[in-house]
Amino acid sequence: MGARPWMVIAWPAFLVAAVLEMVVFAMVDPSDLHWFGQPLQWSRQAIYTVAFFVFWAVAAVSSALTLLLTRPFKDGER
Repeated sequence: MGARPWMVIAWPAFLVAAVLEMVVFAMVDPSDLHWFGQPLQWSRQAIYTVAFFVFWAVAAVSSALTLLLTRPFKDGER
């Protein structure tokens, strides 16, 4: 697979992750987050960073599935 499909997946996912990061953390304070009932002991910057990469990964999976599902069928495939 060449570079173009990777960019078709990564760039829109990056933009969606950036917007999602702004929207989520406009409403959620990172110091209020809990994991299994315990408050997270991470810095705000660490929470923002990890959340961004999680959002980016989820959006990339979505973009990759869209790209996969829009591929034309070969002869004999359904």
